[in-house]
Amino acid sequence: MCCLKRDGIFLSVLFSVLFLFVFVSLSWAGSETVQDKTVKLSTNPYTVHLSGIILNAHHEPVDEAEIDVLVNNSFVEALETAKNGKFISRVAIDKDQIPYSTITIKAHKASYVEKEMKVQAKDLASSGKNLYFSEDITLERTLGPAFWIATGVFILAYILISFEFLHRTLAAMTGATIMLIISYTAGTINPAYRILSYEAAIKSIDMNVIFLLMGMMIIIGVLKETGFFQWCAYQSYRLAKGNVFMLCLYLMIFTAVTSGFLDNVTTMLLLTGVTIEICVALSLNPLYMLMPLILSSNIGGTATLIGDPPNILIGSFAHLSFLHFVEALGPICAIVFIALVIYTKFVWGRHFDEIKVDNIADFTRKLKEECKITDKKLLTIGLIILAFVIFLFLTENFWHMEVSVAALTGAALLFSYAVVTEKVDLIRLIEKDIEWPTLLFFIFLFMLVGAVESTGLLDLVANWILYLSHGNFMAALTFILWISAIMSAFVDNIPFTATMLPIVAYLSQVIPGSANTLWWALALGACLGGNGTMIGASANVVTIGIADSKGYKTTFGAFMKTAFPYMIISISLCQLWLMFVRPA
Repeated sequence: MCCLKRDGIFLSVLFSVLFLFVFVSLSWAGSETVQDKTVKLSTNPYTVHLSGIILNAHHEPVDEAEIDVLVNNSFVEALETAKNGKFISRVAIDKDQIPYSTITIKAHKASYVEKEMKVQAKDLASSGKNLYFSEDITLERTLGPAFWIATGVFILAYILISFEFLHRTLAAMTGATIMLIISYTAGTINPAYRILSYEAAIKSIDMNVIFLLMGMMIIIGVLKETGFFQWCAYQSYRLAKGNVFMLCLYLMIFTAVTSGFLDNVTTMLLLTGVTIEICVALSLNPLYMLMPLILSSNIGGTATLIGDPPNILIGSFAHLSFLHFVEALGPICAIVFIALVIYTKFVWGRHFDEIKVDNIADFTRKLKEECKITDKKLLTIGLIILAFVIFLFLTENFWHMEVSVAALTGAALLFSYAVVTEKVDLIRLIEKDIEWPTLLFFIFLFMLVGAVESTGLLDLVANWILYLSHGNFMAALTFILWISAIMSAFVDNIPFTATMLPIVAYLSQVIPGSANTLWWALALGACLGGNGTMIGASANVVTIGIADSKGYKTTFGAFMKTAFPYMIISISLCQLWLMFVRPA
């Protein structure tokens, strides 16, 4: 009842704010004079070819900017820039009027200051009956109504997502919808309130990320039907031979490696249950072993393009390949993992040492019976197809193939085989194993970020970081790494990373010698920073949630007490690595 009341209050406030914005828009909207768009035909016409690119202050193209062309202050044509910011116009002017004609080009868009450019027709380059003018126009940002509305809605959605006041998919969808409805109501009456168009919202969705996640979800959904992950946990115990610390070490290694090639959330979903069962049989609090596994999963996920959602976002935006991530982040992740092993020995080692297993052989036999491979043929085919997908990831630069194509190819092959041979139920896998709320969350999140990028919030943040760093590479690297780590420890690292993408792209262009190093700072900060608290990464939330449902509870403070110091250690190691190695 309390939750229903809270949600009801939230929705009431939300729609009240929306109504207020629309009311203010109607009140403030000024009337505009509609100009005569009829162009009189000339008796001896010359054609003036006008072209150029509309840019922002960061020299990036501005799409959907409106261009008005006037001749002698009379309206001639209205057009809109393309995705690359280009505009092309052709104006007919009578030959006798050329010496006296002034052509005016007005460029304007919501959240930008209107800019006007005048040129005398007689001064244009000519060829026969054609005159030519081409020049780029730079628009300056203005913090108008669209900026403040988009920023307010974005921050509200961010708070709801990060602190789970509302389901993250619903929060992102509500935020994106509010921005669109304001754009098409108040924005129609007064262009200053236009945040983004439907077309711009669709363009902002990175389908490479959506299809990559979907493809990997299908592959994992089929593989988990074989019992492979439970079997791996049994093998870890068998190799440990009753040594609980070694068991933890083997599970940590398996978790880190698996998280790099599947994803850390899925890995923890599959391993948490069997780990709890083993710990209960050993009379060990499962949290002592789950904590190192959580930290390991986030480390392993950091090392590859597909291991952690922030990396997927970064790779797709910056056009970095699977091999780029492995080469640049693999070595530092190995160093950070070694530091985790040492940290685990000091923090949880005494609990492991207290466990004495009397009948190792009996317990091993019990695990062997419970953790069997249930379908060897499906597992063999699944691993072959997974290896093929990973091969495509590693060679994507040769094929010029998006990673989503590789993932969907593997998913289609494995899914088709499993369904045709009736080893997997088609409808059940689509409903249960494809995480539709996650995919929808990403879609609406891209729209939210596209809105604040369009209205200028990200430009403001980029300028702020650039100002604080004074354009210095080391300062910018430190800001990005530590801000990403601290922020990701306390809020969801997915929307934070999505917000930082265009900011880091701009800084990488304007700071000399940065290459891809600032991208690696963002990846390391966002992924490893998630180790700091219980809510810092999705793998943390999922694992602690499963343990809680089994009766093994931990608090936010207890988790942070042991995990946050390690997060500081790992980020410090990353700082040194990025400063002295500077991976390209």
